[in-house]
Amino acid sequence: MIKKKAVMGLCLALLLGSSGCSRQQSDWEKTRAANTTDSYEQFLKKYPSGEFTAQAQARVKELYEERDWQKARDADTQEAYQSFLKQYPEGKWTEEARIRVENFTLAQAPSNATPAGADTANTSGKPATGAAISSGAAAATAAATASAAKPRAAAPAPPPALTAPAAQAKNTAPAGSYGIQLGAFKSSAAAADQRWTHLEKEYPKLLAGLSPTVSPKKTASGTLYRLQVAGLNEKRARAICNSLKAKSQPCVTIHP
Repeated sequence: MIKKKAVMGLCLALLLGSSGCSRQQSDWEKTRAANTTDSYEQFLKKYPSGEFTAQAQARVKELYEERDWQKARDADTQEAYQSFLKQYPEGKWTEEARIRVENFTLAQAPSNATPAGADTANTSGKPATGAAISSGAAAATAAATASAAKPRAAAPAPPPALTAPAAQAKNTAPAGSYGIQLGAFKSSAAAADQRWTHLEKEYPKLLAGLSPTVSPKKTASGTLYRLQVAGLNEKRARAICNSLKAKSQPCVTIHP
């Protein structure tokens, strides 16, 4: 008789447990179908340590990040992306936010600054700026003073004046002196390579024939690996960036 009661008690416990699991499973399916922060938070209140608690917590975090990322994209400012990075330093959209912050920084650089990827003015083939120009001006002044003290020889005939097309060509940036930046990655150069592989697969016609480079840049928070393409003319550089931006892909034109 005692044994029979024990068996009945065990069966009753199993039945109640099965009923509880069935109810939690049903509530979880309803929560997933709703797929809102409110529904997941209500589920967590009801089942703070249930079978699906960890999944619910992870999904709530994802939904909040997606909401805040959409707000940052709608604002589309450097400050909005920086604020997002502070809140989600290791999230799903963190790398994308870093890319856009770097692109804003590059876009705001003076047009006569050394292009991204160049180490110094001397190695880039462009004239030096700042102190180097001052030194050159001082040297030129000294040379002019010295030559003034010497007897002057007959001045050579002046070169023929430039025709209008030649003068225009002289003042125009050579074809292929523009570039584009497609992202800046904090993790590694491999992340930049993966980004290029993805873009090349998604937009094969747009990026046909282009060869990317990964240019490291040291910052206060570490090294950024910048994905860039050089050797473009202005028209193509702007066309590529306009097309990518229309598809919500980061891109900025690098001026000569």
